[in-house]
Amino acid sequence: MSSRFSYKRHLLRVCPPILFLILAAATMNAQTLPTKSSPAPQPSPSPSLESRFFKNLLHDERAIWSSPARLRGGDLKWIVPLGISTAVLIRTDSDTARALRDDPTRLKISCNVSRFGALYSGGALAAAFYLTGRRLSDARMRETGVLGAEALVNGQIVSLILKAATQRQRPRADTGRGRFFTRGNSFPSGHAINSWALATVIAHEYGDSRLIKITSYTIATLVSISRFTGRNHFLSDILVGSAMGYGIGRFVYKAHHDPTLGPYNTDASQHRRLRLFLYPQYNTREHVYGIALSLSF
Repeated sequence: MSSRFSYKRHLLRVCPPILFLILAAATMNAQTLPTKSSPAPQPSPSPSLESRFFKNLLHDERAIWSSPARLRGGDLKWIVPLGISTAVLIRTDSDTARALRDDPTRLKISCNVSRFGALYSGGALAAAFYLTGRRLSDARMRETGVLGAEALVNGQIVSLILKAATQRQRPRADTGRGRFFTRGNSFPSGHAINSWALATVIAHEYGDSRLIKITSYTIATLVSISRFTGRNHFLSDILVGSAMGYGIGRFVYKAHHDPTLGPYNTDASQHRRLRLFLYPQYNTREHVYGIALSLSF
């Protein structure tokens, strides 16, 4: 009984941002409705997008796991910085983990913030987009819900497989050494993957709204940071999880988006305006260990 009450209480805490994003998306729809004497029907998501959900999942997983074979020379511009940053962070993870003390206030705040990256929170947001889209006959909201759920499931599958393969210990275990292949489940951060995968789908669907883009990526960033400040993950876990979540969300959107759902979505140049920068901060003299993230819209 108490666990059920706790689950409902956690779900209620994530309702405000969910409602905010839904209202913002609905407002975008109202602003773009055609002003004609007879309302023009909106196109529905690409042929039976809902009915093809599981088929698309299989397509996604096959593409995700085979993606290393399709890398090209141009991909080095992000692979090299990501690889170097991950290596540096893994090298300094034990130092950053020990630098944080168990401050009750910080741990409580971090715990509350990280709930926005839980699977039930992301699932609730995706469902809210889908159901609201059906109620308002808004094809873009419906697609956002379907693709958001698809990105979440893909992210969860990738996260579970990598956790089982790497078996890294959590920061609280074994004096925070973060050793791999020791029956742990720290690498990568599942919350970071979830939050970034869903945020990326929403941001791409509503790329014509700076407010929705900034809100989505801000929530994902805060969730990622909270997993470190709450001593649930190392910084390298979060970096890799965030990058993978962003990549999964972007892939799902590009693979299954219906290009008839708005002028923004058909303009590929708009998507290139977003720049995501992740780089480590390491200074032994000042005892500064961390990661810096910047988004350019």
